Amino acid sequence: MPELPEVEAVVRTLRPLAQGRRIRCVHVFHPIATKPQSASRVALQAQGRRIRIVARKGKYVLLVLDRGLLTMHFRLAGQLLWFSNRRELLKLANQAENGVHVDVAFELDKGVLGFADRRHFGRVHVWESADDSPGLRVLGIDPLSRDFTSSRFTQLLAGSKRSLKDFLLDQTRVAGIGNIYSCESLCHARLDPRRHANTLKPQEARRLHKAIVSVLARALECCLHPAPDFRDPDWWFQGLENILRAYGREGKPCRRCGQPIRRVAQGGRSTYWCGRCQQ
Repeated sequence: MPELPEVEAVVRTLRPLAQGRRIRCVHVFHPIATKPQSASRVALQAQGRRIRIVARKGKYVLLVLDRGLLTMHFRLAGQLLWFSNRRELLKLANQAENGVHVDVAFELDKGVLGFADRRHFGRVHVWESADDSPGLRVLGIDPLSRDFTSSRFTQLLAGSKRSLKDFLLDQTRVAGIGNIYSCESLCHARLDPRRHANTLKPQEARRLHKAIVSVLARALECCLHPAPDFRDPDWWFQGLENILRAYGREGKPCRRCGQPIRRVAQGGRSTYWCGRCQQ
């Protein structure tokens, strides 16, 4: 699932392509991508609008329009595509042979932006404002924002009895961190993912804050080199596995102490950690 670094890389790559462009036409090929909103609502409210700002909040891509707001959430495997024009879109989209899967496409005054998710978990929605979106309204602090200070993060930890891993996955607390970077941040901070958040000492909370910032910054740099290629439907982020210390490395030696990385289930998800370093 794309997390904050991946979504931020997508936004930075999309911004020069789409910001300032007008949406001439909206093509909804698979209405499931707009549920529970109707395809006609998304099309009617987005068509004719100009994209003022391309931004991100948590794991959401935001297209701030001259009136209203478009949100895109990739969920497990969503992605963005780019076509030169309407002709290319209709030639390639959802064809039986050599076709490119596209759920929703926004035909701009220059180029076409496509949203695709073959598994149909990703969503495209339109809102009058950010306050109208239930998902955006409840998001917590963004780790790349200036508000994500060590003192603010320490306060959030102190107010939660959840395990550290579950706390980091709670989007109402810290927005954008998922399974991969929660494991990595806890590994870098040398903290047991099963420990209760409110038991951290101030110096441990500061260590975790620093680890989160560092892990996300390094992952973002990796996601931008190379940058997302919206022209290639098979493109995906390269090299992330080389920077991971814990996630997906069950049984492999810890890069710090050499002990095998463990895996434990937490909240229905796999947590990877080193039993010696993370205590």
